[in-house]
Amino acid sequence: MVKNDEGHLVGFRFRQLEGCVFYHKKVAGRRIAQQLRERILSTTKQLSEQPLSGQIEFALENLNEGHRYLVIGNYKIVYRVIGEIILITDLFDTRQEPVNINNTNRKQKR
Repeated sequence: MVKNDEGHLVGFRFRQLEGCVFYHKKVAGRRIAQQLRERILSTTKQLSEQPLSGQIEFALENLNEGHRYLVIGNYKIVYRVIGEIILITDLFDTRQEPVNINNTNRKQKR
């Protein structure tokens, strides 16, 4: 977790991030993969400064956990704000069927 100046903690699903980077390295090259990684991590910093900046994720509304998201390229960074903690719960590839956002058993691209 990363703590910002305002005291917010940001947790990230690094396994998903690294899987995403690995996939893009294979299909688009190292430079593109690194740029995507930097954009996603930069957005994480935005969340630490403005935790409610993302839109409400209506596909997960039935969980009543206040999921929000930000879009970076083809990816949704799905997260929850829990007190002073910002928990990133998913890095969702929007090229999948939208209903898959509820499927915890879906395969990540590798």
